[in-house]
Amino acid sequence: MAIDHHPVQNSEVYLLNSTHAPIIPPPSPPSPATPCGELSPPSDDLMSMTPPALSYSSPTLARRLATAVHVLSTEATALSHLTRLYECDPVARRGFHDAVEAITRFNGDKGKLVICGVGKSGHIAKKLVATMNSLKIHATYLHPTEALHGDLGKVGKHDTILLITFSGKTPELLSLLPHFDASLPLIVLTSHTSRSTCSIVNMRPDAILLSAPIHMSETDSFGVSAPTTSTTMALALGDALAMVISNELHLNVASVFSKNHPGGAIGAAFLSPKKVSDQAIPLIDIPEIRKDFSGAEVLMSAYRSKSGWVRYGQDTVLSPRRIKTLQPEDMDEPAVTIPGLMVGKQDWVTIPIETSVLDAQAMIEDERRTHSGSHRFRNDAILVLTDGEEMCSVLEIGDVSQL
Repeated sequence: MAIDHHPVQNSEVYLLNSTHAPIIPPPSPPSPATPCGELSPPSDDLMSMTPPALSYSSPTLARRLATAVHVLSTEATALSHLTRLYECDPVARRGFHDAVEAITRFNGDKGKLVICGVGKSGHIAKKLVATMNSLKIHATYLHPTEALHGDLGKVGKHDTILLITFSGKTPELLSLLPHFDASLPLIVLTSHTSRSTCSIVNMRPDAILLSAPIHMSETDSFGVSAPTTSTTMALALGDALAMVISNELHLNVASVFSKNHPGGAIGAAFLSPKKVSDQAIPLIDIPEIRKDFSGAEVLMSAYRSKSGWVRYGQDTVLSPRRIKTLQPEDMDEPAVTIPGLMVGKQDWVTIPIETSVLDAQAMIEDERRTHSGSHRFRNDAILVLTDGEEMCSVLEIGDVSQL
């Protein structure tokens, strides 16, 4: 009978010329065969797998480092399994998609994400709230016990509920569940990968399952059931959710984040640009389309474009805001016939390439006041930076106001 051999990840540290064997935790389990044929490629900049030689050694050092490496290896293995799950498992993939749909259903214009959890899951919930808010995804933390004593009032009719529970049957959440409006979307971030095994989902059959399993129990991994690997999985999946949502809600996530995080080293790294050219898109970097492209082909070209812009020749551009207005009925139509999609050179607003952000913003505001009925300076109008007679780079006027 043929036997499958799998490599075993081993976190042991061996001491040469030592008479005392260190106490070594059990190695991480072997990685199971992946259910799909292709995995994410490894990072090109991974460090060498050969540990550096230590200038000194002792049983205590070996024991400490062995335990640390074992924990890191175990959690890294769990993250690898979670990645495979969302690469390959249709139930998990559908749950993530539905969660994003629920949270973004109002395009960020109304409603918020209400995140609940108890104990360590509560701390993860609070961290995710902070991450969401920094990315301008309206979110708040709701303590389940306090909710039953008046804090339910913070839940609005346009909100989405996210419950974090590794077990899927946290008593405080089960008690709170009947008091949520059944019309509000409910997401359950849990270790369960099957709807039938999760008690909260059984109580709300329309709940969205967001699976964050671990490949090995924390008791088996570390000898204690303290939340470690499980909270890492919940945090990582929550971060993935936040990044996907922010990219769908905002044209420029980095700009939004910098505005919401002006303090500290992060804020210093996002200092506002002094010149409009610091944020403008060079015309030469914008991919070109053909004259016979349909609306669908324009949409696909914009999707592949790093900036979201495309152009036709040297004197016609299609900007992200205008491309976003494409309707289903435009998909088969020639792009040149779709009203308002293409902006020719004659409708561009030009400014010198050295123009400062403050001067550009003042000019735009002044023109809007002077020509209040004109569309020339609306948010999807095209601002072009010039160096003498040369057209150098472009920006939508709405983006200048946000700098």
